[in-house]
Amino acid sequence: MKDPANRSGGVANPFTADDLPPIGLDIDVLVGRYADRPGPSGEPADVAAALAANGIAGAAVANLRAALFDMASGNDETAALPGPGVVPVGGVDLRDPLGAEREVVRLAARGFRAIRLFPDDQHVEPDFPSVRHVARRATEAGLVVLAGGDVRRFWRPLRGATVVFLDTHFYHLGDFVVVARDEPGFHTSTRLLNSPDALETVLAQLGAERLLYGSRTPLYEAVVPRLRLARSGLDQAARAAVAGGNAHRILGLDR
Repeated sequence: MKDPANRSGGVANPFTADDLPPIGLDIDVLVGRYADRPGPSGEPADVAAALAANGIAGAAVANLRAALFDMASGNDETAALPGPGVVPVGGVDLRDPLGAEREVVRLAARGFRAIRLFPDDQHVEPDFPSVRHVARRATEAGLVVLAGGDVRRFWRPLRGATVVFLDTHFYHLGDFVVVARDEPGFHTSTRLLNSPDALETVLAQLGAERLLYGSRTPLYEAVVPRLRLARSGLDQAARAAVAGGNAHRILGLDR
């Protein structure tokens, strides 16, 4: 059976939503498009359909317009997205640290619970002052930081913050574990942790509370991290935490 949400041009998803555990909240979802490259539709209705087809009830959604073109209008678009399962995430532009600082204050006042950093897309290095500055301002405002980029390079300026590293690759999992031992606010998305023992390693070393399901819909296949979670050695309670409980907790959605 083909997955109607498979628009990436890869192999059709042979699983249905009923075959894999439901996801309460996906920490890594985008709307919008990259103007300079082909890709799947980032229209909100299409993204919502892809999430529904993959058994994902809720999503922490950021807008590529905010990351690449204009923070304020992009984030206003995100705030206006319909649906009870949408958790708006503010995109900030690290190329404009003073503007990003003002945007963090505005987002916190509007009730946003998280910001998202796009250092690779913005060609920002971890030792740029803006990274540390914006992370500090977000932490002071009570916002969670969803951070792209190589965890081995971006962990240092994010110390002391509550962070979800969205791009932790299983090749770099050991590096994440050793820094996260000293940083209780460090968490990781499961998107690229697809080796046979990656989730189990985090469970053993740090606890299941450091893992959050992420798919990067619509740019990647949501079924891959779902399948890995379903086939993992985590028990039912731990799987439920990864599938949404941990995201609800760190974003303060249960309060």
